[in-house]
Amino acid sequence: MAKNQSLGKVPPHHCASNSDSAPKRSMKIAILKERRPHETRVAATPETVKKLRALGAEITIEAGAGTAAAYTDQAYSEAGANIVPDAAAAASAGDIIFKVQRPMSAGEGVDELGLLRQGQMLMAPLGALTNKDLVQALAGKGVTAFALELIPRITRAQSMDILSSQANLAGYKAVLLAADNFGRIFPQMMTPGGTLAPARAFIMGVGVAGLQAIATARRLGAIVTATDVRPATKEQVQSLGAKFVAVEDEEFKAAETAGGYAKQMSPEYQAKQAALVADHIRMQDIVVTTALIPGRKAPVLVSEDMVKTMKPGSVIVDMAVEQGGNCPLSEYGKVVEKYGVKIIGPANLPAEVPTDSSALFSRNLLNFITPMVDKETKSLKIDTNDEVVKGTLVTQNGQVVHPSLQVSS
Repeated sequence: MAKNQSLGKVPPHHCASNSDSAPKRSMKIAILKERRPHETRVAATPETVKKLRALGAEITIEAGAGTAAAYTDQAYSEAGANIVPDAAAAASAGDIIFKVQRPMSAGEGVDELGLLRQGQMLMAPLGALTNKDLVQALAGKGVTAFALELIPRITRAQSMDILSSQANLAGYKAVLLAADNFGRIFPQMMTPGGTLAPARAFIMGVGVAGLQAIATARRLGAIVTATDVRPATKEQVQSLGAKFVAVEDEEFKAAETAGGYAKQMSPEYQAKQAALVADHIRMQDIVVTTALIPGRKAPVLVSEDMVKTMKPGSVIVDMAVEQGGNCPLSEYGKVVEKYGVKIIGPANLPAEVPTDSSALFSRNLLNFITPMVDKETKSLKIDTNDEVVKGTLVTQNGQVVHPSLQVSS
């Protein structure tokens, strides 16, 4: 249990400057073991440790940080990292902290926040739009915090985009979970005893996760259909060999934000789309829902009445369960059966393939920090006019600085 975990004593540390632009002899980066439930990933791999060292960084890693992802302390040590016994020692040695998950508070059982000090930098997904108390706490501690989930969707930042890299793997794993819980096979199979019909899979939400779910279900041999409110996704769905299902009216044609996310649709459109989906879903064997709206509760896509119409033995994988779920019957971290349908609410899909998800996440972090490194001084320089920095920087010099958080602060 998290409450029994020890972070170790905080050893004396060097004084850190309050100014991000102050010259440093070197970049000192610390990697902590992730302690949130269901988390097996790590924020650096031996590969990225080598590349960070080539940039001039010193890397300190808490012992066992990569074990669950199949990255050993020995591999990190051979890559040039310093291995220390606990989180406190790692945090004390770092001017910059890399994490996969937002730091835990004492009220959550482990006081990771207590390890952070004034002048440190934190680079991690923070869920900043919904965890405003955490943002305020980081500002109060004088931590310069970057919320990696806010990386702007621009071409230059694609290699830094943690949401896309992790969603890609999550979409793959969601279909495998569905297959594992389904009582039939996915492909059509002709045998001497007769022919087995292919499964029908319906993917709801065609972002990165949805596209990978379509591709994976197709590879397994299912007949795949998909839906999304963004018109640009129709061609993407068809390019993967799936059929597109949506109410294609005037509202549908304008249903995408400049950032590439789905807009909140009107009640009238939602009703029409729900009627179409209800008619379609009762014929499906597998339903994978992926729809999320940043900073909001996940929209309901599969109602209880729709579940009642599905065939016994069907499977729903609700990838949005952590934000309330696209199906009101799903439960976080559980597989439940309702009306003869198995409903899976996976707690952390990327963490179920931790070796690859850690590899991609750590490369995203490497690509995020590399443009900030001054090649001559080997120190970090924060350009607050840079579009990526401006989009992700949430606290600096004791203040909440991100525009989206200042409005309601």
